[in-house]
Amino acid sequence: MTATTPGIELLPGGQPRLAAGSWRVDPAHSYASFAARVAGWPVRGRLPLTGGVLIRLTGGVLIREPVEDSTARLAARASAVSTGSPGLDRLLAGPGFLDAGTFPEISFRSELLVWVPAGWRAVGRLQVKDTEHELACQLDLHYGETRPDGSRRVIIVSSWVIDSRWVTSQRIPGLGRRIVMTCSSSLEPDT
Repeated sequence: MTATTPGIELLPGGQPRLAAGSWRVDPAHSYASFAARVAGWPVRGRLPLTGGVLIRLTGGVLIREPVEDSTARLAARASAVSTGSPGLDRLLAGPGFLDAGTFPEISFRSELLVWVPAGWRAVGRLQVKDTEHELACQLDLHYGETRPDGSRRVIIVSSWVIDSRWVTSQRIPGLGRRIVMTCSSSLEPDT
């Protein structure tokens, strides 16, 4: 490491890296969003807002040496899906899609964290409806807004694409196979 700032260390060449230690997701400043296409029209949604109630994206990160031994876990309530359309929200959380009544949580746990010349990558398992799927995602690490105590938030934005068949086994005419997911996780030291 050539330089250190609170929470983020800079590797040679200026690539940021989360400092070693235990970090927890700040649920009030974290969310997951998705985008899919149905009959050629974009459908966008977000966790954690539903019905005006804040639903938490939770989890934590443990950064170890070497960094490949690090772990992360994120979880969200399946019933928290929000598209801005109450009818579509009920459909997505219902038995034909996420089946939130039976499978209340969607989660990701990492198995490998690596830095490649294009940036950080995580490889792990996404659990949807009690089934795990292998998943690789791109990570972007940066500072966010300033907290009331004057320190800056540490943000990890992860991006990945999932197969719509992981969410529903129903044949939906016009439903694209790709669902683009983004998670923005505000981290704070877990002291």
